[in-house]
Amino acid sequence: MQIDADDQALLVAAVREAGAIAMNYFGTEVKTWEKQGGTPVSDADIAVDLHLHRRLGKARPDYGWLSEETEDDRTRLTRRRVWVVDPIDGTKAFLAGLPHFCHSVALVEDGRPILAALFNPAVDEFYEAAMGQGARLNDRPIHVSDRRELEGCRMAAFEPMFRHPA
Repeated sequence: MQIDADDQALLVAAVREAGAIAMNYFGTEVKTWEKQGGTPVSDADIAVDLHLHRRLGKARPDYGWLSEETEDDRTRLTRRRVWVVDPIDGTKAFLAGLPHFCHSVALVEDGRPILAALFNPAVDEFYEAAMGQGARLNDRPIHVSDRRELEGCRMAAFEPMFRHPA
């Protein structure tokens, strides 16, 4: 699978622009409401989603679109490449003024992710990865631990995710 450098540059630019938009809302009074299922959504989520949809869609009109904040367009199922987006992953933290959120965008080809970017503009952490090319944090290569056992490892996640449901 060939990674398109233009797609990679487009992804990086669009996600960085999304960060600038979000930071205009961060720490301010933002209109919020609940989606079906009780999770919050805000004007900031919608503004970032709209920006990404317009920017990526205009540049790649033949790619599909799947976003947490956009009504599903099932024509994406007929597209070879699809943008998969969570405009603000961590909306609760974002709304609380906590810097624990990011913009999450991936490009999927034939059901497999080939490009991805996660950006937390509040702390200026930009993660990106391309299939077969590794991952980077703020343009520096990163890699997973070489630990082979779960015992003693460290993981970062929302604490309730580690609780057993029973």
